[in-house]
Amino acid sequence: MEENKNYRLLIHGGVGTILKENMTAEKEAAYLKTLTKSLEAGEDILKNNGSAVKAVEAAVAVLEDSPLFNAGKGAVFNSDEKNEMDASIMDGSTLDSGAVLEVGTIKNPISAALEVMKHSPHILLAGSGAEKFADQQGCQIVDPSYFYTDSRFEQLQIAKETGEVMLDHSGDNKSAAANFENGGTKFGTVGAVALDANGNIASATSTGGMTNKQFGRIGDTPIIGAGTYANNKTCAVSCTGHGEFFIKNVVAYDVSALMEYKELSLIDAANYVINDKLKNQDGEGGLVAIDAKGNYTMCFNTPGMYRGIVGSESPIEVEIYQ
Repeated sequence: MEENKNYRLLIHGGVGTILKENMTAEKEAAYLKTLTKSLEAGEDILKNNGSAVKAVEAAVAVLEDSPLFNAGKGAVFNSDEKNEMDASIMDGSTLDSGAVLEVGTIKNPISAALEVMKHSPHILLAGSGAEKFADQQGCQIVDPSYFYTDSRFEQLQIAKETGEVMLDHSGDNKSAAANFENGGTKFGTVGAVALDANGNIASATSTGGMTNKQFGRIGDTPIIGAGTYANNKTCAVSCTGHGEFFIKNVVAYDVSALMEYKELSLIDAANYVINDKLKNQDGEGGLVAIDAKGNYTMCFNTPGMYRGIVGSESPIEVEIYQ
């Protein structure tokens, strides 16, 4: 079989009621700049014959380092005024996977997830155990204060006043409540999928979860098959949306299963899961996905999704609105 020399990378930074009329030019430019930087980081690895796994890690790490997105530096606060983050990564060529959840001192949770995949006999590590392991593997450990941002803390106070558990509210707004109404990102999980020049695919996802979340709530992001999945035989998927729906429907794996067992195309499988199955349950969200042939989709059932794509034969494209 002739070796594939083409590569492709897709990213997402959250979905929701994201409307252009509610976004300032400055804020929109900031989002597009960060999405572009994320694609550049991943493409730099792919164009130098690097692996899809390393590319998705690099792309997601850029989004984690930005306060604009609900992951890493921009993570929302839980009900105890702490940042609890989750991340996962999967290699489609081997089905090897790694994930961390409820971590609060790892600068880049996606890098910790990769270390779990590479150096642990386990797939999923939680809390202080995950942090200890990440430290042993050389991941950058930071003081919890690193993750503090005024806007996220303000969102928590509003959520506490109303008694709500709020999903992410990134975007151009004065408050979480205003943004919830005026077009911010309702679900701010970030992620990436990639196809490398060797024909292998991978996926990665990272999140700060829900504002004012309680009782150790975990969403779909660190659960392999729910928020993240990759298999060279089918596709690589990274999801963003209302995590409970993505867990109940095992969304990432469901797309793969529809391709494997019903022989649907990637686009048809993703469209069915997001725009039919989830929508009929009032589940909001989206995903980015790619197969080993380079077919891809950026599918969502909300008015907008922060997203972008780049490939060996196509320049960087970044978009926000439907």
